[in-house]
Amino acid sequence: MTSFDKLKEFISKNMRMSQIYQPVMLIELLRNGGKADIPQIAEAILKRDPTQIEYYSEVVKNMVGKVLTNSRGITERISNSYHLHGFKELSSAQIGELIQICEAKIEKFENDRGDQVWNHRRRGHRPISGSIRYEVLKRAAFRCELCGISAEVKNLEVDHINPRSLGGSDSIVNFQALCYSCNAAKRNTDSTDFRVNRTLYDHRVKDCLFCEIQTIDRQRIIAENELAYAIRDGFPVTEGHTLIIPKRHVKDYFSLKQSELNSINQLIRQQKLLLEDNDPKIDGFNIGINNGEAAGQTIFHCHIHLIPRRSGDVDNPRGGVRHIIPGRGNY
Repeated sequence: MTSFDKLKEFISKNMRMSQIYQPVMLIELLRNGGKADIPQIAEAILKRDPTQIEYYSEVVKNMVGKVLTNSRGITERISNSYHLHGFKELSSAQIGELIQICEAKIEKFENDRGDQVWNHRRRGHRPISGSIRYEVLKRAAFRCELCGISAEVKNLEVDHINPRSLGGSDSIVNFQALCYSCNAAKRNTDSTDFRVNRTLYDHRVKDCLFCEIQTIDRQRIIAENELAYAIRDGFPVTEGHTLIIPKRHVKDYFSLKQSELNSINQLIRQQKLLLEDNDPKIDGFNIGINNGEAAGQTIFHCHIHLIPRRSGDVDNPRGGVRHIIPGRGNY
């Protein structure tokens, strides 16, 4: 098989793509004598990536464009373009001189700041694999988890909930799907002091049952991930009654962080499948959370009940969780 036939067969039949990267790289190699350096290939990918144009379009409209137009009066925005005041009065020589001054300002700024110039665009971690990216987007139903917009309308990015630079992990439970607008806004305008995240998830309270299980009674733990764990209930209402508990001491469900919700949901799904595999008689589940004393909460460390249900385990299951208020289950 000739080189042409081999490449043609690979590209036409065997190339599996989760992104455009492979064909873009091959195009660069083919156009440049079979060789291209890494920055050259990266630049070619960048030119094909509409999210970069979209990102910097937001920068132009909401940052630099506003400064030069509203604050300085140097430019004017008309529809979707900017116009430089007094441009028609400039000679070619004057235009050239002004460009040189701008270039000099850029050079000085880059020399003074060094690598810090572009730190706001650096992720500080390895690229997220295609399989992880797909799982995060699938979990989010291919919609931004902040504003809800569809991936068909805006490109989605996979974002660290707790920033990796501040101790966040590469675990799938620490990822969320954000559209480029929400992700840019989160990076640039969120004033939250993320330094507390370094110790937030380590918070435990002495004499709390669910905090102590993690250290002195670990044999009860049947499954765990980075931020949550599962045990069988000590006083089960049905066989297999399971508790899913955040590791951090947090009072109720409404105080959980998104990464903890992801961790808890991961264990709920895992335990559901495990219980069904072990007992084919399970026909359904109740998932319940008591938030506050009035709602029946007795241990003030958030925990979620996963209760397997089997046909005939009560005379009339109609109404389910509505039975927490006597007489309100039947309707």
